[in-house]
Amino acid sequence: MNEAVYDGLVSRHLNRRISRPLARLLAHTPATPNQVSIASLGLALACFGCFAYGYYIAGALLAQASSIADGIDGDLARQKNMTSAFGGFMDAILDRYADSLILLGLTIWAAGDSETYVWVVGFCALAGTFIVTYTRARIDVQKARPFDRGITSAASRDVRLLMVMVGGLLGQGLLTLVVLAVLTNTVVLLRLLAARQILK
Repeated sequence: MNEAVYDGLVSRHLNRRISRPLARLLAHTPATPNQVSIASLGLALACFGCFAYGYYIAGALLAQASSIADGIDGDLARQKNMTSAFGGFMDAILDRYADSLILLGLTIWAAGDSETYVWVVGFCALAGTFIVTYTRARIDVQKARPFDRGITSAASRDVRLLMVMVGGLLGQGLLTLVVLAVLTNTVVLLRLLAARQILK
């Protein structure tokens, strides 16, 4: 990460008091900032599972743990002199997935018993949809053109809305969500791989 660090009130007075000492400990290990970013996403995934199955106290604690872990990667990058444009790009994308997972778990818990798998598919479609847009906004403007052509442009808004129209006309709501989820998240993965080369 090489963007300016912005700490909110909770980060300044709580999270950083935990994340900075942990980053100092991890600085003496082979752990990389990108690995910590992925671990933070893992905590968010665990939080989702706890909320979804009604273990709301564990879910609440894991949500905060994910928030704290999110501060470790940047501190570790600076301590190990491993800051990079790609690291910041990937961290920002994983943060959006983490936020979405946490909110979805909370929603499922709040909603009670229902067709949970539909909610999960809907989440995957929603997350992929806004992260496709976010990847384009997050990358340097001068370097965004590779996302405007080829397979990395396959999930653009006009394509997604056409799919929604076709799926709606055919009465295939769930199938439409599945297609959108697969397409958008595949494009996000391809953009991550492209960004790794572009941002070197």
